[in-house]
Amino acid sequence: MPKSTKKQKDKAADFSKAKLKLGKGKKAPSNAVDTSFKARSIALPTQSIAQPKDWDKPATRRKLTFDDLIAQLKHYNTGTRKDAILGLRELFDGYPTLIHTHLTSLVTNCTRLIADEDASVRRTLLSFLGWLLPQIPQEDLMPHSPVLLLFTTSAQTHIFPEIRIDAIRFLDLFLEHIPDIVTEGWAQGTGSHGRRVLEGYLGVLNAGTTFGEGDTGPAQATSTASVVLSSASKLVVLKSLSSFLNHALSSSNHAGTPSSCSIPTWFMSSSFASTEAFEAFDSLLRPTLQPTQGTPPSERWTEEADIDINPGSFFGHFTRAFAPINEGCTLQDLSDVDVATSGQSSDSSARTSFVAHLARTLHPTLVSTFLDCAPTVFSPSSGPPETELQMVQVVGEICRCLYGAILREPFTAAKASSTVIEDLTTILGYFSPYFPFTAGGSALTRRDIKVEQAFQDLNLIYCELTSYLVLAAPPTAPRNADRKPRHKAPRLSAPAQTLQVARVSGYVVQLLRGEASAPSSLARPVTPAAYSALLPTIWSLLNGEAADTEGGTVLRVVVEHAMKAGSTSLVKRCTIDFLGRLVLLEREAEYVGAWRVGRAAADDGRLGEWLLHLAQTLWELGANNLPTTETILRLFLRLCQRRSPLVQDQVLPALHSRMVPYFIVNHPMRGKLLGPFSRLPSAPLRRLVLDVVTTLKIPDTDELEGAVSEAVAGTEDESYWISLSTPVPLVAR
Repeated sequence: MPKSTKKQKDKAADFSKAKLKLGKGKKAPSNAVDTSFKARSIALPTQSIAQPKDWDKPATRRKLTFDDLIAQLKHYNTGTRKDAILGLRELFDGYPTLIHTHLTSLVTNCTRLIADEDASVRRTLLSFLGWLLPQIPQEDLMPHSPVLLLFTTSAQTHIFPEIRIDAIRFLDLFLEHIPDIVTEGWAQGTGSHGRRVLEGYLGVLNAGTTFGEGDTGPAQATSTASVVLSSASKLVVLKSLSSFLNHALSSSNHAGTPSSCSIPTWFMSSSFASTEAFEAFDSLLRPTLQPTQGTPPSERWTEEADIDINPGSFFGHFTRAFAPINEGCTLQDLSDVDVATSGQSSDSSARTSFVAHLARTLHPTLVSTFLDCAPTVFSPSSGPPETELQMVQVVGEICRCLYGAILREPFTAAKASSTVIEDLTTILGYFSPYFPFTAGGSALTRRDIKVEQAFQDLNLIYCELTSYLVLAAPPTAPRNADRKPRHKAPRLSAPAQTLQVARVSGYVVQLLRGEASAPSSLARPVTPAAYSALLPTIWSLLNGEAADTEGGTVLRVVVEHAMKAGSTSLVKRCTIDFLGRLVLLEREAEYVGAWRVGRAAADDGRLGEWLLHLAQTLWELGANNLPTTETILRLFLRLCQRRSPLVQDQVLPALHSRMVPYFIVNHPMRGKLLGPFSRLPSAPLRRLVLDVVTTLKIPDTDELEGAVSEAVAGTEDESYWISLSTPVPLVAR
């Protein structure tokens, strides 16, 4: 049967082409999308001449107000956002008062650009915040710190590595102005600012995590992408991490390093039977007479007590002293005090444990970084590259910060885990072949102050790390035999550690004598910072197992350096504080260390010469440096009161005669003149001098007493001197 006509037409229509007629356009396909639109007007609010503007508002040269610039910070164009940041600085330069009135809006909108995808916008914002933050008081900036840190920690985990590195640069800026907020809660649970910042550091370094795996578990990667950092980028991260750890660990002052003391003394704490005994000893030479801000009002002592005394006039809490007789402390009160004390101890222990785990986590990163940079930095044929040199230096600073926080705390060095001791030993094993660190190559022919200072800092860090190991882990300490070593680094055995201590001792002697460490370098005097950094090493050499072989030489050089230092030099006070505490250890009942006065007659003779030298220093200081003067006087007073063997025999008469010019000077032309005692401005300090003279009194010798009587004649100190000179009558029973 033939097909129908309709089906034939439908089949032919699929392949037929429509003929175009003249003047007719091409027909649109059936599946075409209509893109036409109609609009009555286009709104351009910023360019409309009909928009009213307040021309009295502060504006930039382009007539842009603060609101206009804030709106442009959200613009899609990169150049517009960058120009808006520059416009904000121009606006605030001309109108500084706008900073405080628009601070909330400014911080909220600027922080969104921390993770901007354009590098030029981030650099411009970093420069702008570096100029802006110093002009904002810290108390005004702290309420906005959560927003700043929220966007910064978010940028630390960004998918683009360059944004993560720039986030580290923003953290450096915040650590400079609000360090307490940035490091807050860094060693506690998750959710705090400091903990998120620390997670960001570990993620950028691919160092792993410090929580969730236990103290001995494996470290899991925390970064969003495994990216190999360049040397410059890695240096930025490590320097920022070092700054973060320094701020975080400096929040709790180490025992024995009060603000009024010019040197650290924590290294002596382990040589005492208790913390209280060490703190009492450390306060013996601490100056107390210099005026300080915020000193509470004091009451003058009178012979008759005032019954109606106001308890609020004394500094302290004396409410219990003035409470009724039948009102006392309850058992609950005493329990609360005990719980608070134990809570502080547990917090310190948990903090130390966290730092030890963090050091274990960062240990592979620090070791690999040092091994990558050391061959080029310490090459004898070429000068050290600046980036690699700074990398090695910051690795040493992080090691000193972490292991110092673990081993410097009183009475925790002996409790340090074998892992901490082994890791520190491993790091020193890598450092040892290059010690003492000196520059090579072209650096030998030309003197570069920055390079010399960097190598000296590295030497001081190495010496301090060695002192941690000597004080905390003697060479005979047993090691954990079950643990398999992960590195092929050389461990320091007992002979190797003895050789290491000998090399450290030689460097300390060389530095204190002012000898050049390299042929082309010039000898420089020891700064107070360098001297303070050497003290733990000096103490470990005097008090450690190598005291018999190295201690005598080191002590002789330390005393010689203390006597050669000028009275007005900055390091003079540091030498007096250290040697003064050293000679007072002999009469401490709870001192259990190895070093003592009297072990060698030659050492005692040098210390006696140093004491006589202090009388000359006291005269040279006059009234210029009152804290150092008071420290010397307190040292004389304590030694005489305790009948130290150093002030017996020839030393006491010589010191007695050397104190005479401090009161009266016999000038060959002008006759008798008053000495520096008359120029002391503080009455308590003058009375302290009179107390020292009383303890220095020698029978049948009145030369010093006569000079004192002439110096105090007609002054307000005369009555006090008479009361000291008058013998107390014995009362018959």
